[in-house]
Amino acid sequence: MVHIDKIIIFFPLLLATQVWGAAVTFSENDIAAPTRQDFCKQNLSPQVVNEIQSYAPIARKIIKFVTEGKYKGRTWTKLAEFVDKFGSRIAGSKNLENAIDFMLDELKKEGLENVHGEEAQVPHWVRGKEHAELIEPRKQNLPILGLGSSVATPKSGITAELLVVDSFDELQRNKNLASGKIVVFNENYTSYGDSVQYRDYAAVEAAKLGGVATLVRSVTPFSISSPHTGWQDYDANVTKIPTASITVEDAEMLSRMFKRGDKLKVRLYMEAQNLPPATSRNTVAEIRGKTNPEEVVVVSGHLDSWDVGQGAMDDGGGAFVSWVSLAAIKKLGLTPRRTLRAILWTAEEEGLVGAFAYVKAHKSDQGKLDFVMESDEGTFTPHGLSFSGSKMGGCILQEILKLTASINTTNYETPQDGGPDIKLWTSKGVPGASLINSNERYFWFHHSAGDMMTVEDPRALDLCTALWAVASYVVADLSFTIPRQ
Repeated sequence: MVHIDKIIIFFPLLLATQVWGAAVTFSENDIAAPTRQDFCKQNLSPQVVNEIQSYAPIARKIIKFVTEGKYKGRTWTKLAEFVDKFGSRIAGSKNLENAIDFMLDELKKEGLENVHGEEAQVPHWVRGKEHAELIEPRKQNLPILGLGSSVATPKSGITAELLVVDSFDELQRNKNLASGKIVVFNENYTSYGDSVQYRDYAAVEAAKLGGVATLVRSVTPFSISSPHTGWQDYDANVTKIPTASITVEDAEMLSRMFKRGDKLKVRLYMEAQNLPPATSRNTVAEIRGKTNPEEVVVVSGHLDSWDVGQGAMDDGGGAFVSWVSLAAIKKLGLTPRRTLRAILWTAEEEGLVGAFAYVKAHKSDQGKLDFVMESDEGTFTPHGLSFSGSKMGGCILQEILKLTASINTTNYETPQDGGPDIKLWTSKGVPGASLINSNERYFWFHHSAGDMMTVEDPRALDLCTALWAVASYVVADLSFTIPRQ
């Protein structure tokens, strides 16, 4: 994540957007210096504030419909049906494609428009059987999850002594001991963003020094002896060695034993395969705008998951909040001026593959994306939205969030966080937002067998859906577009 200390905005002398014969104008006087206190209060014109406030009856209608009316519990019910039917949905699998087919049929039944899939070539990694066992100085099974894109061990497995380190720096200090060893990384968890580097690059760094495999402490702040998987990256110029995650408890145990001077030996077996790329699809559905259909507001989450658990939290919740919010708007008979488009990404877990394919396929209409939203860091109790874009755009979003005060989702943060796919647009200046929610326990279950429907709460999903629906509808229906960065 890039921390932005200052946002410098250059506007022409006069900005006006003509919609339905009425112009909303931002003049130089509307854009004060970024250093001026209380920027939003001083610079949002009464005309803009009043227009946003005029949506209060519609916002109340949406919120009541989703949280108390016919759609109460609908997001949870639909998500539970989906994940119970299909379970995990890893990219390249037939199961993911069956799930996409089901989702396309479901979106059509909801009456959404332009429902279709858009093809993307995705990695196809298959886990296969795998196990690890400590065999010296005593025997103990070590639960593992191979990391995405890992190669297999030889058919006879790998039996080798361990070198246990706490960091890449410690590995370098002990580089003369690494050759022929299985290197165990017992890195300290500080944050996901910081600690995930060990999952990503452990195999490369150990292989450079002659290591024959790596076992990496799961990237999680809490554990009940369950490993957490995730994608990892090889270097084309470095020998590929097998790599897997182990539990926090086992990583700490092996570290303690190693530091006492115990000779540790492990037998590792993995059948992982990297098959040729497969064809998958991003799933798309819309409510076509009534006056400016060529302008688009996107809501999104990813439909793929890892091959353990059900992918209910990562990212079934985000995907279903996105499409159910459109279904609710449609059911209420609301049609915004701009097109509302739900995109359920494929192969996010393998590196935003679906989103990159979408960017490539839609190069000619990137300028028509007015606003992008994604939820991919939990759908627990929502508190508001995080935003990336212009300072004036942030002011406008904060006014929109006031419409959701009844459900306590008015919090605002910048920059946007929790939507990796949409960073392909927000990094280019397209305004975008992601969900702020009570996700303190998100990484407890992330990429593990614990990512099950049990993690999700019906009331929290209703609130997330209501916030998503209100924010996306208002942005799509305003007489002006959110100013770009």
